[in-house]
Amino acid sequence: MSLLTPYDGSARLFQIGIKPLDPTEWIDADESLVAQLAEKRRVLAQYPEKTFVAQADTEHSQIELLHLLASHLPTRFPDIYRREGECIAIRPSGDKVDLAARPALLTAAHLVAEDLVLLRRDDSGWRLVAAALAFPSSWVLAEKFGQVMHDIHASVPGFGAGTRPSQLIERMFDNLRVEQPLIRWNWSLYGDDRLYHPDSAGPRRFGEGDRADPVFLRVERQTLRRLPESGDIVFTIRIHVDPLERLAAHPQAPAIATALIEQVTALSDEQADYKGLTLERPRLLARLAELAG
Repeated sequence: MSLLTPYDGSARLFQIGIKPLDPTEWIDADESLVAQLAEKRRVLAQYPEKTFVAQADTEHSQIELLHLLASHLPTRFPDIYRREGECIAIRPSGDKVDLAARPALLTAAHLVAEDLVLLRRDDSGWRLVAAALAFPSSWVLAEKFGQVMHDIHASVPGFGAGTRPSQLIERMFDNLRVEQPLIRWNWSLYGDDRLYHPDSAGPRRFGEGDRADPVFLRVERQTLRRLPESGDIVFTIRIHVDPLERLAAHPQAPAIATALIEQVTALSDEQADYKGLTLERPRLLARLAELAG
């Protein structure tokens, strides 16, 4: 539960919150990797047209990303990944990923729990040009494909075209250095623990009783890294989902729950609607109050 640290009150809601990331910490692999890779394979196979898109001219960048992962993973996680000729073996599961398989971005997606998104600069701004997205958090890939960043974020309160946050994102992408990846965190609350959540952010329901239950905290670990050859940017999203019961076992549970209460309470009506919490906010706050003591 240390992943909840970004929500201990040290970061304010809806700020960009970008920080430098040690390149060796680019990819996240833990005890949930094998289960998430299995679920990713299932989702990618069941919904191929909904989970993978790519412009024809992104093949070089896709291969560049795949080669970067093939170099990074066995070095960073030798107990998990092993290079075997033109394959990467995932040791805990016994699976092997053929690096020659195409499309390369889809091959790369089978190596890591992260969703992988490629962004490319043109005269209009940074545009989503390819993605392997198995675990979306209430957004539909087909609706975002080909769009520039301010259009992608148009539904996020305060992040539309011409806003200061939108301009800051554009500048940050322009200035991103190959040697310095970035990291940020995001959070949401759902009534189930499904990883594949493409449905739009409508009103959430946390059970039918008087008490909000079940409630799951969904944390997104997001990174940005510029590819050295193409100059395109890789946006990774790693999902962690925990029931509030697990939060209760955390030694800092009261402090974390209090920080969440403050964040949920501080949401404007527009922000609460975007988060899908307008209907259930009172019950949710009552449930968090139990944890806050």
